[in-house]
Amino acid sequence: MSIDKTIKARRTIRKYKQERIDMKFLKDLVDVARLAPSAANRQPLEYIIVNKTDMLSKVFDTLKWAGYIKPFGTPEEGERPVAYIVVLINKDRAGSMAEHDVGASVQNILLSAWEKGIGSCWIGSVDRRALREILNIPDRYEIDCVIALGYAAQEAIEEDRDDTIRYYLDDQGVLHVPKRPLDNILHIDGFEDDKNDK
Repeated sequence: MSIDKTIKARRTIRKYKQERIDMKFLKDLVDVARLAPSAANRQPLEYIIVNKTDMLSKVFDTLKWAGYIKPFGTPEEGERPVAYIVVLINKDRAGSMAEHDVGASVQNILLSAWEKGIGSCWIGSVDRRALREILNIPDRYEIDCVIALGYAAQEAIEEDRDDTIRYYLDDQGVLHVPKRPLDNILHIDGFEDDKNDK
């Protein structure tokens, strides 16, 4: 699949087949993450792969899922993630742009996973205190986010809409994700003189 097709097809997935992901591939995901751009090349990001069954359930309990479609966005038993990657910021190395590094590295993970048929959910709503204790994370690390992973067991589609930001499930369980149309967000050579913008 071309990079353009991968980008355009990728959507967040919150329900997963219970097929394990090979550790080599999980390590490959971290490898593509570490090669993302880094402000001033400070490279403050580090990662924890979680894939043991008992640890998966503990990490799951620290996460909040899909507020717009609550409680239907929370995976049930038998459809939960089969792996997580926890993204950490090493505060000893971080500059003021570390959050930009996170965005670039996470996007690499999401796209690389999708290309191989693995769905993902980038989660920022995390009980960081509990997760720190579960994974024994030292204080010098800031827990930025958690990426849930698994082979997709749901369909999610994009639709051009600018009247809402709320994603929703239809009667067949397909997740519809509104994305602002290109014409609504693209400005060429600046903004046109539009009195509605004044």
